[in-house]
Amino acid sequence: MRVRPVSFDILTEQLADRITDLGSSRLRVLIDAAPAARPEAMADALVDPLRLRGRSVLRVSAKDFLRPASLRFEHGRTDPDSYFDDWLDIGGLAREVLDPAAPDGSGSVLPSLWNAETDRASRASYVDLPEHGVVVLDGALLLGRWLPFELTVHLDMSPAALRRRTPPDEHWTLPAFDRYRAEVDPGAVADVVVKMDDPNHPAIIDP
Repeated sequence: MRVRPVSFDILTEQLADRITDLGSSRLRVLIDAAPAARPEAMADALVDPLRLRGRSVLRVSAKDFLRPASLRFEHGRTDPDSYFDDWLDIGGLAREVLDPAAPDGSGSVLPSLWNAETDRASRASYVDLPEHGVVVLDGALLLGRWLPFELTVHLDMSPAALRRRTPPDEHWTLPAFDRYRAEVDPGAVADVVVKMDDPNHPAIIDP
């Protein structure tokens, strides 16, 4: 295993090249990380480089596919096992985004399903993803759930760095990420692993 430091910009360009090299059909790309690693920033940064490479891009966030509060908080608002097992509407994410965005899918994608702040349906409209389009999804705890992707990227943080960079009022989530590391081992499952103990100084982990 080799740890290769890169700048954020170079990392973005290398990921965009790798995605483009996967082919011209529709692609589904996952940026998986704890919130402290800011997976949404990495996903957002890929949009322009991919468009410059001739790809249409649809950004989707897993936070827009959470289950209703009555289901998420059935065992309390700070239960780490519920956070791991019950918060994400896995079926809705597959049905509305990942299945239609498949190379042979319908291309009719719903970019958001549920507004967690209002605890109501988002009322978003379906978007037509062209045959060369790329869905870039960000979120946490997404590997090991049998969700289909053409490329998965995991932004890895050590337990110490994760604790240091997670706000104190969110420390209740840390056991869920310990469980994720133990049960899923995202660093071994993802196609690309990036060390993000310091988000300003990423490093690609080569096998």
